[in-house]
Amino acid sequence: MEQLSESGLTCFSKFRVTSADTDMYSRIRPGSLVNFLIQSAIDSADSLGFGYGDIGKQNLFWVLSRITMEIYRPLLWKETVEVETWPKNVEKLLYLRDFLLRDGEGKVVLRAVSGWLAVDVEEKRIKKIKGIDKDYFKFLRDKHAVSEPPEKLPPVNDGEGFNITAQYCDIDLNKHVTTTRYVDWIMNSFTPEFHLSHYPQKLSLNLMKETKAGETIRLVRGVNDNKYYSFEGFNVDKKTSAFRACVKF
Repeated sequence: MEQLSESGLTCFSKFRVTSADTDMYSRIRPGSLVNFLIQSAIDSADSLGFGYGDIGKQNLFWVLSRITMEIYRPLLWKETVEVETWPKNVEKLLYLRDFLLRDGEGKVVLRAVSGWLAVDVEEKRIKKIKGIDKDYFKFLRDKHAVSEPPEKLPPVNDGEGFNITAQYCDIDLNKHVTTTRYVDWIMNSFTPEFHLSHYPQKLSLNLMKETKAGETIRLVRGVNDNKYYSFEGFNVDKKTSAFRACVKF
């Protein structure tokens, strides 16, 4: 792959907050926010030549491993926003990507940093993408939406538990639970009354093991104070940890 300039590596994607993206209070659901970022990452990777179709030729597919978002205000129904995203580095096998989300007035309302893995379709092993090395990102290595890497979250041993079974609408084209659904599950653990007076200011998500249709997740929610909650989703069928998350309100 040819080396590109900073502008050549940066992608801008526009989105409109539809009624399907919002909660009962006309605010964008956090899962829909994550979806905007994922879709912009797909746009970026496609434009740069290492999208799903491109790395599919190497028998690989993209998996979001970690993401940390800082949210400054909730977007509302019918708002039009723009996501700026860029691939900024590769650390061992983790491909780092940042995001800035701006509202219609150009104000930054979200910052995020994420880490992605390229996984072999058949072996389900993490591999490097041929044609991309550290020098490919040299123009953006020091450009940060969030200066710290995406959070690596600790286990959650105690807390309130909820059982969730993965069903048809939870599954994406990779035939496992889609990232946004994990966020929806987390938010569903709170009551509508709680959501009325709370909206996430920070959200981190770690995805460890895939969840298939029909498998049951035991979601454990711990609380450190009235504003900071931690989560772990245990796959009951596989006896493994599927994901971890933390939310600050």
